Amino acid sequence: MKKKIAVIGCGFSGLSAAAYAAKEGNEVHVFEKHDQPGGRARQFTTKNGYVFDMGPSWYWMPDIIENFFADFGFHSSDFYELISLNPQFEMIFSDAKIAVPENYEELKKTVESIETGAALQLDRFMKSAKYKYQVGMQEFVNKPCYSWLEFASPKIATSALKLDLLTNFRKYVSKYFKNPKLRALMEFPVIFLGASPKNIPALYSLMNYGGYVLGTKYPTGGFYSLVLAMKKVAEKQGVQFHFNHSVEKIHIENDRAVSLLINGKLLEFDSIIASSDYHHTESLLDTKYKNYDDDYWKNKTFAPSSLIFYLGINERIPNLTHHTLFFENDLDEHIDCIYGEKKWPEKPLFYACCPSKTDAGTAPENCENLFLLMPVATGIHDDESVREHYLKEMLERIEKHTGIKNLYEKIEYKKSYCVSDFTADYNAYGGNAYGLANTLNQTAVLKPKIRNKKVQNLFYTGQLTVPGPGVPPAIISGKIAANEVNKLKI
Repeated sequence: MKKKIAVIGCGFSGLSAAAYAAKEGNEVHVFEKHDQPGGRARQFTTKNGYVFDMGPSWYWMPDIIENFFADFGFHSSDFYELISLNPQFEMIFSDAKIAVPENYEELKKTVESIETGAALQLDRFMKSAKYKYQVGMQEFVNKPCYSWLEFASPKIATSALKLDLLTNFRKYVSKYFKNPKLRALMEFPVIFLGASPKNIPALYSLMNYGGYVLGTKYPTGGFYSLVLAMKKVAEKQGVQFHFNHSVEKIHIENDRAVSLLINGKLLEFDSIIASSDYHHTESLLDTKYKNYDDDYWKNKTFAPSSLIFYLGINERIPNLTHHTLFFENDLDEHIDCIYGEKKWPEKPLFYACCPSKTDAGTAPENCENLFLLMPVATGIHDDESVREHYLKEMLERIEKHTGIKNLYEKIEYKKSYCVSDFTADYNAYGGNAYGLANTLNQTAVLKPKIRNKKVQNLFYTGQLTVPGPGVPPAIISGKIAANEVNKLKI
């Protein structure tokens, strides 16, 4: 029997869940508090012609994204063009820089020029990373994770040692590379997972393969092109979208979710999938129906928040690539400010994205679209004066790297976004940007459950549940949640 299903939130996991649930013939409605889809991946256009993606900017693991479209008989190329970036990105150190080339053989030459024997070590590292990617992204992440028994397959059992689940990422990288710059290059991708490399399982070297070997892409029109493409796929399955609709309450009867209070109106449903912030979703329930209390969330390790600036620059910036990582300062010192002392960093690292280097449509002619992101602790005070202080520091470091002068004076559009904005716009717990950190004790079965333990037809999806943070995992999370709902008997 077909169901009437509500999806709360229109981020990547919500879009994915809606499409997969509707594919089975269900009547699916998506309710989004904002006036557009995408969640953290929304986009806005300024009056003077700048087009800013608000969140994700690294198009990695393209095969995982392609799998979504294939499940519905499409290709990503039906909706947008993927441009392969070369260099993939640059990493700036205090005394040098590393440009990561598009071609893997060229990358081997690059690392060998930094450390003798590193090309062979890179091959060994990536061979193992490829294995982890194939097993991890096909066998490991596609499970609802109710129980460890789900992982008792022959393939996972025989792969247990090769997956390096009990080795921390930093120790693992140090087995292959001695040069600190190469170690930083290898450690960088796991920062997206929201914890220090010392606390991330070595399993996640799969990120290096999914990025460096499969390549860094850019979808024409920006990351929002993926959002719009997924929305079109969902609509072709019959999904109905409702924007400017805020869910105010989830009503339960006889241990079943029966209706939602939305913009003051009560609407009935057979099942609910919440792509909204997990903690916020549970605030819409009576206390007795929550999976977790406030103490549970307080004791979790959250991925960082971010200080973001969207800048329109009225001049071209020389010597700047599409993606640039500014790593002149110590990684561990910055990480300790996020997870240890929970304060603003004294010597921060940051990331600059300049999509106008690849896509002229993101900025007016002879101008640059500049997106700056600095990871920061959740829950910290983020007034405008603090934001402005870090903006000026980041711009000074860009000036030093590129040779441009007086960059601050060349800003013709400026918008900042930080902890309090993540809380206000996304009801993000502590103002986090990326969900829960993928530490060993917050992996798989140890993550917040995808299904409510007390309400049999309420499910959760997104970066606070399985498989974890990131765009491809969010897409997978939506598919897992939809599959579980599709199995339900009304």
